[in-house]
Amino acid sequence: MVTTQVRIKETDLHILAEQGVAEQATDLVLQYRNQLEGYIVKYPQFSATLDPLPQDKTAPPLVRDMLSAGIQAGVGPMAAVAGGIAEYVGKGLMAQGIKEVMVENGGDIFLQRSCACSVAIFAGESPLSYKVGLRVDPSQMPLGICTSSGTVGHSLSLGEADSVTVLARSTLLADAAATRLGNEVGAVKGGEAGVARALDMLKKIPGIIGVVVICGELMGATGDVELVRIDL
Repeated sequence: MVTTQVRIKETDLHILAEQGVAEQATDLVLQYRNQLEGYIVKYPQFSATLDPLPQDKTAPPLVRDMLSAGIQAGVGPMAAVAGGIAEYVGKGLMAQGIKEVMVENGGDIFLQRSCACSVAIFAGESPLSYKVGLRVDPSQMPLGICTSSGTVGHSLSLGEADSVTVLARSTLLADAAATRLGNEVGAVKGGEAGVARALDMLKKIPGIIGVVVICGELMGATGDVELVRIDL
């Protein structure tokens, strides 16, 4: 797999593909960022609200999918922006003939491989950080794997978990759901109650394959996930 990096404004993509895809990926990022930025100029609330917004059938496809993810997860549509760009670029490359691709955008991943993959979970200062991972089977792909943290990174989170990692067929939904579940951990100030609350909330968000929550030395998982030990 060949590594390509594309950085445009807030978008910072790390791409693995069968070949270098810098030109194609740059064009795709510009295309989708222009759609998103143009919509925000018309509807500034889209980028400001922390609450779901109603669907807009006149919006560009990326925006519509972000709105849908926000509605499903119960958060604002911008909670799905990193996963949205990752998925749209990944699928755009696939439409151009790329068969094996991983697009990572700020910790949110769109993954399409023909072989099993192990994905390590970064959980900040938790002793479980980079010690636990997920094994993803080819039958589950294409797949979105997104992580939200209340202790790491620049993205807005109201949670207190070191990491909430969500798997879903839709990378946008995985991204939005990770934010929502992270907020649920913070609602009861973390700990066992926070982990349990997040895992319980998963049942109320359709379309999620599985979730792993790490809070300090505590970890909880539910759904169709296979945990593996990571030795770095």
